[in-house]
Amino acid sequence: MGAQIRVYRQKIASTSSMKKIFKAMELIATSRITKARNAVTAALPYANAITRAVSAVSSQSEIDHVLTREKATAKRSAVVVFTSDRGLAGSYSATIMKEAEELITALKEEGKEVDAYLVGRKAQQYYDFRGREYKRVWTGNTDAPVFDTAQEIGAAVLEAFEREYENGGVDEIHLVYTQFKSMVTQEPNVTRLLPLEVVEEEVQDESELLPLYDYEPEPEQVLDALLPRYLDSRIFAAMLQAAASELAARQRAMKNAGDNAEELIEKYTRLRNNARQAEITQELTEIVAGADSLGG
Repeated sequence: MGAQIRVYRQKIASTSSMKKIFKAMELIATSRITKARNAVTAALPYANAITRAVSAVSSQSEIDHVLTREKATAKRSAVVVFTSDRGLAGSYSATIMKEAEELITALKEEGKEVDAYLVGRKAQQYYDFRGREYKRVWTGNTDAPVFDTAQEIGAAVLEAFEREYENGGVDEIHLVYTQFKSMVTQEPNVTRLLPLEVVEEEVQDESELLPLYDYEPEPEQVLDALLPRYLDSRIFAAMLQAAASELAARQRAMKNAGDNAEELIEKYTRLRNNARQAEITQELTEIVAGADSLGG
């Protein structure tokens, strides 16, 4: 009985230590999520505005530009996958990898080759474990992204997009990331970054009309100047969305882990008390039996 009680005490102590770690990580994620949400809110207007500007220039000008040029048969696609560097975030990285796998499968079924560009150690580990190839990987600070990383990613995929297929170039660029909806809801999202899809819709509200531009210099030069800014802003916005989603997922996962640890502590405490009671009962029984023997 004594050995059993010691085992339960050790389990209670170790689970209590883990509970403290879970609580600390939950508090850290909670304190950082507000900053991440504010960053998403601050970045989206610029990303949306530059997208609208590029769409306006493209739709109002009869020009042939790499930004909007649709190839008759796309042969190779680039897929940029945004995951996390660290675990303990529930199914965050697994969900986005599943979405990426579905996209890659669909592209291959269309007869396209796929070049993977990975963001986050979890995506790198996923590919390394399965022996799959990828073009480039960026790790570090997935929960606190910096604009320099977005520029590096944008430069890499743009360089591949501008190359010919025979030289290893790509015809499409897709982003796979987690879109932050709320603290409870984060949804995987797939966006085709290039070529830009210019869709002319019937606008109900005049405020939604795209502005008319006079170009100085020519529209081609305007699009050349907007292209890297468009890529960098959209990629950075995706990184911020992914960071906020990662922190929200980690906060929720750590809260659930802390609650489970509390339940385990209560369970082990109850088992320990039962073992102690059984031990005391056994000792009393032995004392009474010994006293009866001496009396007899």
